[in-house]
Amino acid sequence: MASSQKPKLKTAFKKARVIAPLYTGGPVAITQDGKRLVTCVGEEAVLTDVEEGRKICRFAGDTESITALCISPASTHVMIFTSSLSLRIYELPSSSEPIEKAVQPIRVVSRAHDAPVHVCRTDPTSTYLASGSADGVVKVWDIVRGYVTHVFKGHGGVVSALVFNYPFNPASVGREQKMQLITASVDTRIRIFDLSSAAARSGAAAKPEAVLEGHVSVPRGLDVTRDGKWLVSGGRDSVVLVWDISSKSSETSKSANNKGKGKEKAHTPTLVKTIPVLERVEAVGLLQQDGGLVGTASGVTKLHLYTGGEKGVIKIWDAHSGNVLFTLGQEQEANIAEEQEEQRQIVNAIYVPSTSCVVSVHADQNILFHSLKTRFLTRQLIGFNDEIVDATFLSPFLPPQAEAGPSKLADTHLALATNSSLIRVYSTSSLDARLLSGHSEIVLALDKAANGRALVSASKDRSARIWAPVLPDEDSSNGEPLSTVPEWHCIAVCEGHAESVGAVAVSRKAGTDSGDDDNLRFMFTGSQDTTIKMWDLSSIPISSPSSSSTPVKCKSLSTHKAHDKDINSLDISPNDRLLVSGSQDKTAKIWEIEYFTTGSVVRGEIKLLGTCKGHKRGVWSVKFGRNERVLATASGDKTIKLWSLDDFSCVKTFEGHTNSVLRVDFVNAGMQLVSTASDGLVKLWNVREEACTATMDNHEDKVWALAVSTDEQTIVSGAADSVVTFWEDCTEEQELEKETKRAEMVLKEQDFVNYLSLHDYKNAILLALAMEQPGRLHTLFKNLPSTSTSTSTSSSSTSITGNLSVDEILRTLSSIDLTRLLKYVRDWNANAKTSVVAQRVLHAIVKLRPADDILGAFNSDNLMVAHIEEGSSAENGPGGAKTGTTGLRDIVEGLIPYTERHLARMDKLLQESYVVDYLLGEMDDGMFGVDDDSNMDNVGEVEEDVIYMEVDRTVEVDA
Repeated sequence: MASSQKPKLKTAFKKARVIAPLYTGGPVAITQDGKRLVTCVGEEAVLTDVEEGRKICRFAGDTESITALCISPASTHVMIFTSSLSLRIYELPSSSEPIEKAVQPIRVVSRAHDAPVHVCRTDPTSTYLASGSADGVVKVWDIVRGYVTHVFKGHGGVVSALVFNYPFNPASVGREQKMQLITASVDTRIRIFDLSSAAARSGAAAKPEAVLEGHVSVPRGLDVTRDGKWLVSGGRDSVVLVWDISSKSSETSKSANNKGKGKEKAHTPTLVKTIPVLERVEAVGLLQQDGGLVGTASGVTKLHLYTGGEKGVIKIWDAHSGNVLFTLGQEQEANIAEEQEEQRQIVNAIYVPSTSCVVSVHADQNILFHSLKTRFLTRQLIGFNDEIVDATFLSPFLPPQAEAGPSKLADTHLALATNSSLIRVYSTSSLDARLLSGHSEIVLALDKAANGRALVSASKDRSARIWAPVLPDEDSSNGEPLSTVPEWHCIAVCEGHAESVGAVAVSRKAGTDSGDDDNLRFMFTGSQDTTIKMWDLSSIPISSPSSSSTPVKCKSLSTHKAHDKDINSLDISPNDRLLVSGSQDKTAKIWEIEYFTTGSVVRGEIKLLGTCKGHKRGVWSVKFGRNERVLATASGDKTIKLWSLDDFSCVKTFEGHTNSVLRVDFVNAGMQLVSTASDGLVKLWNVREEACTATMDNHEDKVWALAVSTDEQTIVSGAADSVVTFWEDCTEEQELEKETKRAEMVLKEQDFVNYLSLHDYKNAILLALAMEQPGRLHTLFKNLPSTSTSTSTSSSSTSITGNLSVDEILRTLSSIDLTRLLKYVRDWNANAKTSVVAQRVLHAIVKLRPADDILGAFNSDNLMVAHIEEGSSAENGPGGAKTGTTGLRDIVEGLIPYTERHLARMDKLLQESYVVDYLLGEMDDGMFGVDDDSNMDNVGEVEEDVIYMEVDRTVEVDA
C-alpha cells in the first residue's frame, strides 16, 4: 500500500554546501598541523579547513592585491603584505567553526616598506617576521609589539628568498642563542646576517657575516637544517647548491696562525655539493628524517631535499649522491601545448612535517598534497573553476549489479565541465578533486553511464571521450575507498564530427543482450555541424581499466542530419527506446532508436517520430520524464514546455524566469520540475498547477549546470560565477518546524484567553507582545475601561488606562517590550478607528515613565540583546525599531502628524456640536413658548452644560 501512495511535493531546499573559488593566484601558507590553509581570493585572504573542505573565515583586506603572506609556526598570527605597502597582522581563529564577518587586523602598519614586499618568513619561535621588498631592503619585525628590530640593506635588487637559522643546542640552555637571517636576491648572491650582533641591535648599517656566490640566476628557495649546519639553495639556473654554514672553530686554523695567540678563526661557509636539477627551480626545502641530519667534512649523508619547478612535479633528492630518490606527481607530456605547460608549473612548495607531506602550488591555481609515505597524491584542491558549463553525479564505487537507487555508494562524486579542457571530479563530501586531461579544447557536455560508474564527455575538439575509474586497493585505502577520489582514465574516444560536440547522451541500461552489466551499449553525440551520430560501445568494458592502455576508437553506427542549427542537448528515454534532440532552430525532435546485436555484428539506427514546435527561441535543454510519457524542454524564450509523446503537442507552459532557461530536469516521480536560467535562479515547479513552488538563489551569473542526485534529495547547480551550490531537500524539516510553531502558537493563544478571563493583564500583555499580535493587544486595551467600571469604580478613577494593574505594567515594561509597544502605538495612531486606544496608551506611557527612561529603551545595547534573542536585524532591532535616538525620532515623527490631525478633527466636532445645541435650543423656544429673558438664561445654562459635556466627549468620542 505504501508504494501506491503519491510522493509529497517538495517545497523547500536549503543551501547545504558551496564550492566557491578557493585560490585565484598569489602567495599560499599552511599551518604546522596541515589542517588549515590560507589562500588569496581576489584582494582578500581566505582561511580554509582542508579536511572538512569548508571556508572558515576571510581576512578583511584593503582593496589591494596581496603580495606576500605567512603564518607563524605557532599558528597564532597571519601576516599579510599588500600592494599598498602596508603590513596587516591578524589573529588566526583557534576554532574551525565558520565565521561570517571578515576578521579585522589587530595591527596595521600603513607603510611598512618603500617598495612592494614579495617574500616574508617567520622565525621558529613565532617572535620575529622578516620581509624583503623589491628595493632590496630586508626588515625584521617584532610580531607582537609591531616594531622593526633590524634593517638590512645592500641587496642588489628584489629580495627573492628568506630563511631564519636558529639552531637549537641543548647545551646552550639559559644562554643567548645565535639567530641568523639568510637572504637571497636577484643579484644571485646569498647573504647571512647575524640578528644577535651588537651592531644590528644598535641600528647601525649591518653588514652580512658572509656572502655566498654560486648561482648564476635568481635563487628562488632557501632552507636550513635544524642543527644550523647545512644550507640548500635552488634557483632558476636549474641547480641546487648545498652549503656548509656551521659556525665552528677549526683546530687547524689555530696552529696555522701563530700570531693569533689562540684566537678562533670564524668558519667560512663552503659549497659542498652542486646538484643539476635540469629545470628551473621555484621551490626547494629540506626533509626531516627519523635518524636526523648528519654531515661530514667530505660530504653529506642522510640529507634529503625536495625541489619543484617548471615540470610540475616534486622531486625528492639525496644530497649526498645528487640522485632523484622518487618523484611526486606526473610529468607533463612532451607534446603538450606551451600555454598548458606554463599553467602546470609549480610556483611554490611547502613541506608539512606533522603530516609528512609536501604541498605544491601550481600556476593553474591548483594545490596538491603529496604523501611522502605512500608517494601518492592524497588531496587536490582546485583553486578556481572559471565558468561552469555542465555537471553530473558519479558513483565509481557502486557495484555493477546494483540498481540505481538510494545507496551510500551512490553519488559520491561530482564531475564538472568548466571553461577548460580539464574535467574536474570532486568528492561530494570534501574539496578533494582530480583533473582529467585528454581533451585539447573546452569540454562542453557531460553524462554518466552505467549508473554513474563511467563518465562521458563532449568537447570543442570535435570528439567525445569515455572515462572509467581506477579504484584503489582495499589494503591501500584501509577499507575506506569512499574517502578518496579515484584516478580516472580515458578508455574510449569517439571522433568523426566536423564541428564541436555540444551534446552527449548514453544508453540508460547498462550491459548487452547477453546480460553483462559491466558493459555499455550505445551513445549519441550532437554537434555544431547539425548532425547526430550513434556510437557502438558494446566492446568497451569499464571495469579495471589500465592506466597504460590506449583508448579504444569507437565505431559510428549511423549519422543523421537532424536540425538546421546547432544541437544543444540530447536525452535518451529510461527504456532506451527514444531519443530527443534540442536545437538552436527552436525545435525538439523525437527519434525512435533501433539497436540490434547479431553475434559480433552490431547495428544501430534512429528514425524521426515527431517534432515539437512552439518555442520562439532556441531550445537549450531537453529531458524525458522518468515515469510518464512526457518531455520537458527549456528555451531561450524564458519558458519551459511540457510535451505529450503521444501526439507531440504542448501540454503545459511554465513561465517565471526572467531570462533564458538553460537546464531542466524532472524530480519527485515526474510531479515536479527543476530548472536553471540566465537570471541566476534555480526554480522548482509544480507540474499539475504550473506554478513555481520554490526559488533558490545563490548565483550571480548564468546557471549552466544542473544535476539531480539518485535519491532526488540533492540538487547541484553550477554557474558562470565559478560557484557550485548543493541544495538539500528540507521540506519535511520546514513542515515540522511550521507544525511546531503552530502548536506553540495555539498554546500561547489559549494562555492569552485564560489570562484575560482571570484579569491577569500583566501576563496577557507580555504574551501578546511576545506573540507579536498587535490586534489582540489593541482589543485588550480597548476593553479595559468597560471591564474596570464593572469591577471597581474607585480604581478606574485614579487610573490612566482604566486599570491600575495595567498602569503598573506599562510603568515596568522592559526596554524590548516598550520599543515594540511604541511601534504598535505608532501604527494604531495612523488609523482613526484605533487612534483612541493609541492616544490612551501613549498618554499612559508618557505620564508613567520619564523621558530618559523612554530614550534609554532605544539604546543600542538593549536592542542588541533583542537581536541575539530573536534573531532580528541588529540595525533595526526588534519589531523594526531602529536603535538609539534615530529610532525614537522616527516613532515621534510618525506620531505627531496624525495626533495633530486627530486633535483638529475633535475641535471641529466640538464646534459643530455648538451649532446642533443652538438649533435644539431654538426649536425648544418655539415649542414651549418661553419668554426671552428666561430663554436667554436657559441658553446660558445649556451652553455651560454643553461645554462640560463636550470636554468629556473629547476623551471618549470615537470618530
